[in-house]
Amino acid sequence: MPSVKQPPPAPLRRPEDLMVAPQDIKRGRLPPGLRVYAIGDIHGRMDLLTAMLERIHGDIETMPPEGRVHIVFLGDYLDRGNHSKSVIDYLISWPQPHFEVTFLRGNHEATMLQFLTDLTAGPGWLTYGGVNTLLSYGVRPPVDVPPRLRLAAVQTQLRATLPTAHVAFLRHLSFYTEIGSYLFVHAGIRPGVPLDQQRHEDLVWIREDFLSSTADHGWVVVHGHTITMEAESLPNRIGIDTGAYATGRLTAVVLENEDRRFIDTAL
Repeated sequence: MPSVKQPPPAPLRRPEDLMVAPQDIKRGRLPPGLRVYAIGDIHGRMDLLTAMLERIHGDIETMPPEGRVHIVFLGDYLDRGNHSKSVIDYLISWPQPHFEVTFLRGNHEATMLQFLTDLTAGPGWLTYGGVNTLLSYGVRPPVDVPPRLRLAAVQTQLRATLPTAHVAFLRHLSFYTEIGSYLFVHAGIRPGVPLDQQRHEDLVWIREDFLSSTADHGWVVVHGHTITMEAESLPNRIGIDTGAYATGRLTAVVLENEDRRFIDTAL
């Protein structure tokens, strides 16, 4: 598990820092007859989740796919926004008879799971949005107990309140998935390390070592985790965390054959 002293969110990366000529973009490829929608960090914004799914349905109606549709959620469903419980409820019960769906694990899910059994994860988690998640589950940090006992009281309340189905959902989230020549992961990968030797901590936490790498990773890596003002479309990776919880702009990348394009919830 990562250190409980979580780093603050990385500064916004400007598009002009990452400009790549269109002809230099490496083209990932999907198998024929498959379209993938990968959705960035939701962070408790139920309104943006439903808006994005409406955008996807509209996109499918406007531009019918050649065959199957696969939706990949890149993690960080929890924290910061006010409706984490509703987001998890929806994802668990969402009927998807026409879609294949993969749910990936983000660092916020990893930290919440750690807190359920490890009090040392609490201060960092609560600092970076965990309080919003507690409130969404009806957990109110007590004010009538000494500070040293407060975290234990919160942990006890959360363990008693968290639905069993939610715990199972969180524990069974995948760390990555491969589709065609794309690798989907929450934060990124450690450059130069074989996929089967990647540390789970890196898959949900890594930033600069991955973001600054120009290496050919063997896939085009599709990720969230690091906020940018615009989606990043680079030779070796595609970043789609546009800070939805604060900006109202939840972004998805649409992949089909060798094509990539973006849709979002911006008005």
